[in-house]
Amino acid sequence: MWRRLLARQNKNEPESVLYDESYYLASQWQLIWRKFRRHRLAMVSLLVIIFLYSLALFAEFYSINDLYKRHVKYAKAPPHTLYFVDEDGNFHLVPFIYDLKQELDMDTLQRNYTEDRSKRYHLRFFVEGEPYKLLGFVDTNIHLVGVDEPAVYFPFGTDNLGRDLYSRTIHAARISLSIGVLGVVISFGLGCLIGGISGYFGGTVDLVIQRIIEFIISIPQIPLWIALAAALPAKWSSTQVYFGITIVLATVGWTTLARAVRGKLLELREADFVMAARISNMGDFDIIVKHLLPSFASFLIVVLSLSVPGMILAETALSFLQIGIRPPAVSWGVLLQDAQNIRSLSQSPWLLIPGLFVIVTVLAFNFLGDGLRDAADPYKQ
Repeated sequence: MWRRLLARQNKNEPESVLYDESYYLASQWQLIWRKFRRHRLAMVSLLVIIFLYSLALFAEFYSINDLYKRHVKYAKAPPHTLYFVDEDGNFHLVPFIYDLKQELDMDTLQRNYTEDRSKRYHLRFFVEGEPYKLLGFVDTNIHLVGVDEPAVYFPFGTDNLGRDLYSRTIHAARISLSIGVLGVVISFGLGCLIGGISGYFGGTVDLVIQRIIEFIISIPQIPLWIALAAALPAKWSSTQVYFGITIVLATVGWTTLARAVRGKLLELREADFVMAARISNMGDFDIIVKHLLPSFASFLIVVLSLSVPGMILAETALSFLQIGIRPPAVSWGVLLQDAQNIRSLSQSPWLLIPGLFVIVTVLAFNFLGDGLRDAADPYKQ
């Protein structure tokens, strides 16, 4: 420490010495964060996840049009193309779009859209649009981007009913991403609690719990999800279905974590700090929650991050099969229902864009989990 203080004063101490001293004086969480920062792919994934959740949290601000508004004139319209250079070769600092002109092919009865180069509209930032409540209580009508009327801007095109796919995708992220987190939190709590009881007490309690877990695991996961989701009453509102689907996914997803927690507790329950807690008359529940589970918290965080994409994929699959989230609520799975028809997909391939959000989210969480897994053992080089 004295050498470190002298180095700060004289600035003559090599950086490597200071780094070595700070390394040995750092806490476990500081070591984990230091190693995690060196995992570039995990850091990029963390930024992507933060960006996606910010989109979901402020969906009304980022959206351009009302997600339920039908633009009949632009049904199945392709995504607008942004331009910086006009037909005369002039560069524009602010991007612009051309208006879309619809033509009906009398042979195939298919709508064809062409750009009307005589009508050019520049993008505007922080524009006034549809009123909404920011975060549910702040009245405002400011949107991040838009165009002047009478033009409309569809970055991702429109669906069969002329609804803006971009705005619907952003709002759908709110349900899909929140179900992933909420479902994992519930299954995480169940897995830690049941696995902790099984590993700590052992004996008959452990035997019964493990047989129940093995029975649940032996059931094919997707049919079990379908059966539980189909059991939800058809008269339930969108909010009730949302929480019902979350509970369905959490009910099945806790078993793997419970077995992992059980194994850890079987290893640690005879440790010295556990014996000291017992001698001090601490209750069994407090020993599990306050001592045993925090002793391998880094492992639990890794499991938590790797479980979220599984929940998101499960919700997307159930909604895609029309037994999950139901319209008028929107999730990425609900939006992908329009891509079930091969004819619609061949004519409107942009309907698959919500699927790209699912892929990016799942990859980001997996890469984040890999980085956390490597950083969970900070002393390993």
